[in-house]
Amino acid sequence: MLKSLSLTVLFFALNAVAGLSARAEGAEISPIPAPASDVPLQQSPGQETAVFAGGCFWGTQSVFERVKGVVSTTVGYSGGSADTATYEQVSSESTGHAESVKVVYDPSKITYGQLLRIFFSVAHDPTQVNQQGSDRGSSYRSVIFYSSDEQRDLSNAYIKQLDAAHAFSRPIVTEVVPLKGFYNAEPYHQHYADQNPDNPYIQICSRPKVEALKQQFPNLVEGKSK
Repeated sequence: MLKSLSLTVLFFALNAVAGLSARAEGAEISPIPAPASDVPLQQSPGQETAVFAGGCFWGTQSVFERVKGVVSTTVGYSGGSADTATYEQVSSESTGHAESVKVVYDPSKITYGQLLRIFFSVAHDPTQVNQQGSDRGSSYRSVIFYSSDEQRDLSNAYIKQLDAAHAFSRPIVTEVVPLKGFYNAEPYHQHYADQNPDNPYIQICSRPKVEALKQQFPNLVEGKSK
């Protein structure tokens, strides 16, 4: 993020805007296919949690906080231990953590499959190994941290479906692993994109993701952030 901005922001703009660099030809103007397997909307309101990692958590949060049915979003660290869950340590690329976003959603308003579709469509590029654009290291890897067998099975089935459909020009490398812990990031990272709209990194790397969300999923976009 900030550590690479001054030297590589133009490179990132050309290669990672909206996380669509690996989309198949013509796919940029429309969403990827919806999951063939999904759960139905629940009859009663409730709260469930999904955790995704896809590069800088500022941009991932800026997408999911605008999705209808999402109750709250929190940026943090998953994949490592509690005693290494600080930005300084995670940036060393030696902790096993990935920059992640915890998405609390109402399953009577949006399904886990719909969240997966947004994650793969506009939140990041799921074909890049241990990086997103010029942000490099295992903390920027693509991961779905599942908290139930259902989330695991839906995620794996969707990845298989997208690869079979050649939705991207390269194979999906997203890890699907159990959620062992989520540790909140420092307060200044929370809703960073909304708090710092004029930051060049946000303008070039996060804002296009939000615009892609609005274009591809207009019926799922909500105005206020969460």
